[in-house]
Amino acid sequence: MKIKVGFGFDVHQLREGHPFVLGGVELEHHSGAFGHSDADVILHAICDALLGAANLRDIGFHFSNKDDRWKGISSLVLLKECVRLITEKGWTVGNIDAMICLEEPKINPYVPEMKEKIAHAIGISVEDISIKATTNEQMGFIGREEGVVAYAVCLIQKN
Repeated sequence: MKIKVGFGFDVHQLREGHPFVLGGVELEHHSGAFGHSDADVILHAICDALLGAANLRDIGFHFSNKDDRWKGISSLVLLKECVRLITEKGWTVGNIDAMICLEEPKINPYVPEMKEKIAHAIGISVEDISIKATTNEQMGFIGREEGVVAYAVCLIQKN
């Protein structure tokens, strides 16, 4: 069996009155991530981790923010497409480990639903997905609640 590891990162601005989607779940909050698609940083980081592990470039290469086909699209659609791309190359997803860095809102109540949505999109068990969160201790743009960051690592395997 051959295995590879991928790493992904994403960052988006937070804007007052904008929907906040993380892990395919809309969070209740006064501001949300802004971007070309739904600006779901955790799914974007997972997409980049998967694409990178399979040596398929990055999310921007496949889903350009200059292409209106992707404007406002659910990042769950992008994640499913990334899984399709790596599957075409003979890879399957082993596990995902993701970290979100933001001050507010607290995501713990949303994590089980996020894991369900991600597991369904990828086709793996929720037991193979880890989602964690931390703050930036009120420092920098994250601490001032101007933006949100996500990191993800994945393991893919080929028999």
